[in-house]
Amino acid sequence: MAKPYEFNWLWPVPHFMQEGAYFDRFDEDPFVFESNCFFKVDAFGFFLTWKSEGKEGQVLEFSLINSIRDTNVPKDPKILSALEAAGKCESNLEDRIICICSGTDLVNLSFMYMVTQNSSTAKRWMDGLRSLIQNSRANNVCPMTCLRKHWMRLSFLTNVNGKIPVRSITRTFASGKTEKGIFQALKDLGLPSGKNDEIEHEVFKFDKFYSLTQKICPRTDIEALFKTLRGDKSDYLSVDQLVHFLNENQRDPRLNEILFPFFDSKCAFQIIQRYEPDDRLKRKGLMSCDGFCRYLMSDENAPVFLDRLEVYQEMDHPLSHYFINSSHNTYLTGRQFGGKSSVEMYRQVLLTGCRCVELDCWDGKGEDQEPIITHGKAMCTDVLFKDVIQGIKEMAFLTSEYPVILSFENHCTKHQQYKLARYCEDIFGDLLLKQPLDDFPMEAGSPLPSPNDLKGKILIKNRRLKPEVEKKQLEHFRKHMEAGEPSISTNMSEDENEEETSTAELLNEAHPERIHGCLITEEESREEEALQPRKAGETNVADEQALIQSYTYVAATTNIHPYLSNIVNYAQAVKFTSFDEAEEENIHHHMSSFNESVGLGYLRTNAIEFVNYNKRQMSRIYPKGGRVDSSNYMPQIFWNAGCQMVALNFQTPDLAMQLNQGKFEYNGSCGFLLKPDFMRRPDRMFDPFSETPVDGVIAATCSVQVISGQFLSDKKIGTYVEVDMYGLPTDTIRKEFRTRMVMNNGLNPVYSGEAFVFRKVILPDLAVLRVAVYDDNNKLIGQRILPLDGLQSGYRHISLRNEYNKPLSLATVFCRIILKTYVPDGFGAIADALSDPKKFLSVCEKRTDQMRAMGIEMSDIADVPNDGWMGNRKRKAMLQQKDSERLRAAPGQSPLICCKEDTSVLAPQLTIDDLKQTKTYLKLVKKQQKDVSALKKKQAKAHVALQSSHCTQVDRTVAQHDKEKQALEKQLEKSIRKVSDGNSLEMSRDIERQIKTLTSDHKSKVKDMVAAHALEWTEMIKWHSAEEQTVREQHVIQQCETLRKLLLMEQEQQTQQLWLLHERQNKEMRTNQAKTSMESSKAISQDKSIKNKAERERRVRELNSTNTRKFLTERKRLAMKQSKESEQHQAAQREQLERLEKHNEELLNSCYAKSQCQDQRDGREDRTER
Repeated sequence: MAKPYEFNWLWPVPHFMQEGAYFDRFDEDPFVFESNCFFKVDAFGFFLTWKSEGKEGQVLEFSLINSIRDTNVPKDPKILSALEAAGKCESNLEDRIICICSGTDLVNLSFMYMVTQNSSTAKRWMDGLRSLIQNSRANNVCPMTCLRKHWMRLSFLTNVNGKIPVRSITRTFASGKTEKGIFQALKDLGLPSGKNDEIEHEVFKFDKFYSLTQKICPRTDIEALFKTLRGDKSDYLSVDQLVHFLNENQRDPRLNEILFPFFDSKCAFQIIQRYEPDDRLKRKGLMSCDGFCRYLMSDENAPVFLDRLEVYQEMDHPLSHYFINSSHNTYLTGRQFGGKSSVEMYRQVLLTGCRCVELDCWDGKGEDQEPIITHGKAMCTDVLFKDVIQGIKEMAFLTSEYPVILSFENHCTKHQQYKLARYCEDIFGDLLLKQPLDDFPMEAGSPLPSPNDLKGKILIKNRRLKPEVEKKQLEHFRKHMEAGEPSISTNMSEDENEEETSTAELLNEAHPERIHGCLITEEESREEEALQPRKAGETNVADEQALIQSYTYVAATTNIHPYLSNIVNYAQAVKFTSFDEAEEENIHHHMSSFNESVGLGYLRTNAIEFVNYNKRQMSRIYPKGGRVDSSNYMPQIFWNAGCQMVALNFQTPDLAMQLNQGKFEYNGSCGFLLKPDFMRRPDRMFDPFSETPVDGVIAATCSVQVISGQFLSDKKIGTYVEVDMYGLPTDTIRKEFRTRMVMNNGLNPVYSGEAFVFRKVILPDLAVLRVAVYDDNNKLIGQRILPLDGLQSGYRHISLRNEYNKPLSLATVFCRIILKTYVPDGFGAIADALSDPKKFLSVCEKRTDQMRAMGIEMSDIADVPNDGWMGNRKRKAMLQQKDSERLRAAPGQSPLICCKEDTSVLAPQLTIDDLKQTKTYLKLVKKQQKDVSALKKKQAKAHVALQSSHCTQVDRTVAQHDKEKQALEKQLEKSIRKVSDGNSLEMSRDIERQIKTLTSDHKSKVKDMVAAHALEWTEMIKWHSAEEQTVREQHVIQQCETLRKLLLMEQEQQTQQLWLLHERQNKEMRTNQAKTSMESSKAISQDKSIKNKAERERRVRELNSTNTRKFLTERKRLAMKQSKESEQHQAAQREQLERLEKHNEELLNSCYAKSQCQDQRDGREDRTER
């Protein structure tokens, strides 16, 4: 960032505490009493210091103080005697005692008591001390501030003379240097250097101490980096060189340039002014190696964004949208069997920021019948329920103001359940949320309230009666209470067996060790402040093993008192049935608990459903019963599924607990962390076992190079550093990356190894980085958990913590961290061009200038696509060309396809004229023509035959007429020769009349014959015409059917060719993909840069996943392309068929039209003839 974040870690220290005051003090175990100790607090609020006359100075670091309490008058006679001897046993002693609780872990605590002169002073100091504890920001100060803090510690740890012993200083550096070297460095600085010498406060300034550290353990690693940056031309860094270093190394390239601008000269100059100790160099704008080292050790180079230490997330989402810091069996200080219970554990757990604690409630013993908290049937001691509630009230909201959830495991009878509820009401008061909020009714579909809505409230998680049953029983209970009758009447129709259980039976159920012969006294069971493991009254190993073998889990009671049920609201425990049923009910305030084994089972079978369940309502995960040593499961797998309450055994500082404490340190240690967006939104689907990037989430690449360590141990031991990543299963890499062992140097080992590269982190929002330092016996020295989404790039000092996440004094690891957007193999050039287009263009311009120098003009250069941008276009083009060549060479290609290229198969151009040129159609037409010719020949013969018949009839009629006429004419001639005869004239006339009549009849007969012949001829012509028309119509129909069959056959052949083409493409793609997969796997197996087998296997899995995704995409794309081609092909064929149908219809219509015209013409002829 160009503008540094203002990290205000310094809390104001009251002036009277800086000036100091005299008090008496005492410790209980072991007993120590000091009178007239001078107590004071330094101006930074690092230490509470005290010193009494004639004794050495003492310090108590505020980061180790977890609470400041008032207390009762001590009962120990030794303490009372000491106070009486000091004259401090007057009245109101309890108002003058301040109890300071401190410790490096949650179990082994120390209690120091300060006795003031009066109650007002006690209250003043108590308020002042309380204002300085719980400063989580002070746990994240930079290495330079840590050096100052350590210098202050040395200054306060004075001897009896009030001076600083040289021996104390030598212990700081003893892990890497001999005493002789340390003494010489002191001497060079003009300080006392003898083994038994003392140094005055006024002489031992911080600048002297810092110079001493640089002499004894010089930062050669930073000097080497500085030399690389400045080059050989100068001994200093210029402003421009510093700007380049800041932008290239210290800035995350993924950051938005507007929100996180690049460093400029002004910023670099300001950095020089802040950190360069030499005024002369400041004025010149130059930075020395010392100034550069001070800058790298400053708050401006913290490994994480320091604003993440505050509450930076939105706190207005429903409770189910947050991870909630949760504890399991909170009361235990050790093992699950035979362990000690303590109220103090509730205080300590809440002070760490935990927001969900567990209370296993059982019926109490003795006459008072007070409910107790213990691990039933597990030989554990017990504590009073009301004491636990009081402890919770005291510490619930000191670290965080957000709600606390009390997870009841209720084994009490109804009578004692009423006591539980009343204690909660009476002790918590208004802190207890007894009724749901008005804006968030307890109805199906109503979301849970947010942490902001529930600020300062305590919720109870327990089973609840059905509303109608609760209302009825509550009315019945109150009626009996008003009448003064015992509350046992609340049983009504419920099973009363629980109520009738005797006290002894209940006691044996909670404490089966009594059956096994183990006696635990009441005094031991009530003991709660001292947290050391039990010694007296413990069972032997055989008894414990026998009890473990016989142990059976006792489920919480379902017979709930209505008064307790009435104060349960947004954390209503229900038995889990199924994800489908939970989704159907849609009741957000219902929540279920799963032990780790059951939770893992659901993750294996219903991972996505589990995530969706956790979007709507809450779930709680707790350790399985087999973890009798109070070990923890790995919580990350359940965070990946969105489980809100992943409950752990806080008393065990194992790896799981380190991850939990490291994760919840951020967002102000408030105990709530907002889940990523895709784990909250109902419209997003998320698989916690996904190996591919999540939609909308940019995968990251993280590189960590461990350069050196500083002040890792106070012993001369060997050390090595291990770097792990925890997140989704595909992102988790553990026990693979470790540096070499550097022997006999716990002070400033230099590892100088290769960078550890986490190539692909698909979900940075859920991933954390763990840096851990181990000694040569593989014992943890220090560790640190860093969220990947808040990690900063560049050279960073990582301050280490102990296993309880408490800061170590000076221990740091110097690393180089590189964060980038993950770019798959083969896309680096594209990503570089996109991230820096100016640089990409400048390369082109440079090449243009080089061409111009060779005499090539700009106008001679054509604009062509860039292979780097176009990906595999060339390869695809070659494949397409190959397919085209194979298709052209394929046998059986249709002769009807006009275009002989691939496009003809994809978009076939088949015309009707093409179909009419086929052999089948031409053969049909030729046959039809022959049929027509034969028909015409047949008709012509019929014409000739009819004509001949008509001629014969006419000739015969004419011949008969002529014969008859000749006979009459002969008769007439004979009559004329006999003219003389008078009768012959009459006869002649008669014959002439006969001839005339004969001729007239003949004409009439011929006319009738001709008319008959004409009619017969017309009928024949008409019939022949109709016959020919029928044949032609049949021929047209045959032609249409033949064209349709031919088209369908051709289309079927085209479809087959397209299918064959697609099959070849698919086969060739599968072959190429198999070849690509084999070649890429072979390349990984031969890649010498991959050092270990696990990384090689991970790369192969990643490659297989990438190839699978890529191959599926290619196949899907090809399938879509082929589907589109098939659709286009079918559309073209449908269009062809439609054209043919239209053509056939027109042809048939034309044929029918001709037939109708012919019929109309024949009809007119008939009418004309008639």
